[in-house]
Amino acid sequence: MKVLFDQGTPVPLRTHFTSHHVSTAYELGWATLKNGELLAVVESNGFEVFVTTDANLAYQQNLSNRKIAIVVLSSTSWPRIQKNITAIIQAVDTATPSSFQTVAIN
Repeated sequence: MKVLFDQGTPVPLRTHFTSHHVSTAYELGWATLKNGELLAVVESNGFEVFVTTDANLAYQQNLSNRKIAIVVLSSTSWPRIQKNITAIIQAVDTATPSSFQTVAIN
């Protein structure tokens, strides 16, 4: 599965996705794209899951026509995210086209 990490998603998280191809918006030169533009580019480049820490994404964008699955992490804190790796992996592994889910980071 092709997964894209948005700007705030900690890059070390990618090492936990051994069965997925993970890229970052920064690596692909997409760091300056706004959410709507970014989602369109992500979809047109064959990504299946978009992992972000932008909790407002659902309120800023009309996601009903999107094919990509979106997984929102409720924190950018790497130490806190590390404690929730299993839940994050499960959210990505079970993501389906057009789905939107938030992983609560404690």
